[in-house]
Amino acid sequence: MIRRLSAEALGTCLLIVSVIGSGIMAERLTQDVALQLLCNAVATGGALVALILVFAPVSGASFNPIVGIVGTLLGEGTWKDTALYAVAQTIGGCIGAVVANAMFDLDAINLSEKVRTGSNIWISEVVASVGLLIVIYGTIRAKRANLVPFTVAAWITGAYFFTSSTSLANPAVTVARTLSNTFAGIAPESAPMFIVMQLIGAAIGFGIIRFVFEESAE
Repeated sequence: MIRRLSAEALGTCLLIVSVIGSGIMAERLTQDVALQLLCNAVATGGALVALILVFAPVSGASFNPIVGIVGTLLGEGTWKDTALYAVAQTIGGCIGAVVANAMFDLDAINLSEKVRTGSNIWISEVVASVGLLIVIYGTIRAKRANLVPFTVAAWITGAYFFTSSTSLANPAVTVARTLSNTFAGIAPESAPMFIVMQLIGAAIGFGIIRFVFEESAE
């Protein structure tokens, strides 16, 4: 278990380094917000492919508490393991935020002032979370688990652009991104509602997976 938790923490740490670091670099390279978002999305998507490929054999490479929650509801894990994974992912993500800030000569903990609120943004987080879960479990149910790194990266890269929230879709990542007042940051006061919406997305995603993919597998 220690090895698996370490893998989840390290994977989430490196994911956050890529998310925050690429956002900072993009801000420094161009004033074009669309180009900044493109840089951020491409870097995140690329990192996701690499990290899932590397860590999946060790821990499953979910890097995301809602993936663990849905997996447990589907009978693929225990609530104890899911809770431990969530803690490891959150700790790893926060360390990643500190590392990313340090790489660009910012204060190690630099609380974000980027307020993200409004029904449109909350709906976006539900959609992003539901879609992510459908992509993961749909790919697995299609017996193409080897493609999960690519389908997940494709969804997240696209969702950066087609959701008004830029698709955090991950409670651990949401918490970590409060620690960086940069392009990818989110204000601490905005984070709780994001997490609530992600959990709602997990519930909806679970229902869809059970109805669509469990039935089709029978």
